[in-house]
Amino acid sequence: MKRLLFGCLMVASAHYFSGQELYIPRNVKKAYENGTRDISGAPGKNYWQNKGIYNVEVKVDDNTKIVSGKETITYINNSPGDLHSLAIRFVNNLHKPQAPRSGFVSKDFLSSGLHIKSFIVNGEKYNINSDDWGTVASVKLQTAIKSKSKSEIKIEWEYPLSVKSEREGQIDPETFYVAYSFPRISVYDDYNGWDMLPHSDRQEFYNDFNDYNFAIIAPKNYVVWATGEFLNPEAVLQPNYLKRYKTSLRSDQVVHIASQEEMKSGKVTKQNKWNTWKFKAANITDFCFALSNHYVWDGASVQLKTKRASVQSAYKAGAKDFERYVDWMRYNLDWYSKNWPGVEYPYPVMTAVQGYADMEYPMMINDNSIPDNFEDARLTADHEIAHTYFPFYMGINETRYAFMDEGWATTLEYLIGIDENGEAKAKDFYKNFRVKKWINDPSAEQDQPIITMSTQVSGAGYGNNSYVKASLSYLALKDYLGDDLFKKALHHYMNNWNGKHPIPWDYFNSMNTGSGKDLNWFWNNWFYTNNYIDLKITKGTQENGLLTVNIDNVGGFAIPFDAIITYDDGGIENLHFTPSLWEKNQKQAVLTIPVKNKVKSIKLDGDIFMDYTPENNSKNL
Repeated sequence: MKRLLFGCLMVASAHYFSGQELYIPRNVKKAYENGTRDISGAPGKNYWQNKGIYNVEVKVDDNTKIVSGKETITYINNSPGDLHSLAIRFVNNLHKPQAPRSGFVSKDFLSSGLHIKSFIVNGEKYNINSDDWGTVASVKLQTAIKSKSKSEIKIEWEYPLSVKSEREGQIDPETFYVAYSFPRISVYDDYNGWDMLPHSDRQEFYNDFNDYNFAIIAPKNYVVWATGEFLNPEAVLQPNYLKRYKTSLRSDQVVHIASQEEMKSGKVTKQNKWNTWKFKAANITDFCFALSNHYVWDGASVQLKTKRASVQSAYKAGAKDFERYVDWMRYNLDWYSKNWPGVEYPYPVMTAVQGYADMEYPMMINDNSIPDNFEDARLTADHEIAHTYFPFYMGINETRYAFMDEGWATTLEYLIGIDENGEAKAKDFYKNFRVKKWINDPSAEQDQPIITMSTQVSGAGYGNNSYVKASLSYLALKDYLGDDLFKKALHHYMNNWNGKHPIPWDYFNSMNTGSGKDLNWFWNNWFYTNNYIDLKITKGTQENGLLTVNIDNVGGFAIPFDAIITYDDGGIENLHFTPSLWEKNQKQAVLTIPVKNKVKSIKLDGDIFMDYTPENNSKNL
């Protein structure tokens, strides 16, 4: 039997934490003063964000491995100030030998990077030498872009695909994952101005919500998969494969659109030297595509509440896990829509491509094949598709605050994993893959506050802050509030900020408002401290039908846990304590538990909230 105890206890000290304030950076305070953000957690009455409408034509040469393109960007400056420069971001300059990176790369990773062939702003030509550009560069404008105005930026460019494929590049000599392929205008926002943080290959991305129209020029016999709605299948597919593709759009069963043999035979695409594949996507933070002349192509769809979403996969013949991906993803989109986060999958398509990245993109994922472990393979897909909501639906600044998306993806991966694999297996995976390395590593870098900007932590410290501790905080809050109130507060946050750019204080304040509770004690405990997980029973006594247990919270985190009571007669009772136990005093607690029989021992078990020193979590009476 498990009893749920919220307040059946005495607290060892009268040190109260009610009415706590959170540290807020000066630039965020300024945003409150300017009315662009509100202390309730909602966007302020003066909130603004800029937007681009991208019309892009891009060509991939399978012989030279050169990507070349031209784009016209209609850039809408919604900010209250004139812009005297443009920050241009091109992530693939990470491949340049001189680019700063977070770790070692092979020679096959390196390339010459971006070459700007033409750069025009509102009809004015600029002489751009992009040889000295990194992943982000500033272009001083000859004429300022006025507040509340539209401007036209035209750019022509080319760059080589990296031989080594990670988040993008050559998966094999005839399969390419083409991501971050176009120069874009970096984010100009209300709290930092231009985002000039370079990409180092560790922290991820921060982009505006833009509209994209892409014309992708691919060689004959290459199929293209991309973000967004496929506009012209009739123009590029031969009739039999066009029919199969269209069937997949309304089928609950997997449709094998093209096999490896069919792809290689030249039967699938129109037999022009080059085919132009057209796609569009509105109000999304990025666009990417992949192409291959021999990958298997599967498809199906899933009926959601308001639409039917297409689900597709592209993979090497014989990849046993990818043969199941379409079914897995159909289930995934439906489950996330109905359960956690309980928001309908917002896009028309989701495509998985077999590569090497285990990486998310809007409406696409690029995953390793794990053919000998379907459970691991499926959880990888679960995690990457969970990113649909964080950062894409929510517009999170992953570069600065990775815990705002990776922590949620880790949490959603765990919750859907319970449904897919059973609670015991899901917990074992979460503990072994996520929690164990952190909690067993006592070094200082593992206990940096979660709120620490992601560019300021490195190595395992970055991963533990972004994935592990952040996820545990969300699960602890879920335990504290209960599922219904937690979901209500989460939806309040998501409704406030979908299609916009939330920062941590927007999350904190939205959850406070949405739950109707002052959670600042919880935010301070989990996000602003060097805490870890370590409980210790210092004393246990039984007298007059009461079991009294003294606990020191050595590590400091406000965690839920079970108190497992074993009686002399062999009976066992399990009592659950939520994080509310620590609301008034985060260092000590005294449990006072009514018992009817003689107690033999008591043990504290945090389950997925693994303890640094579990040996002092039990006491014999």
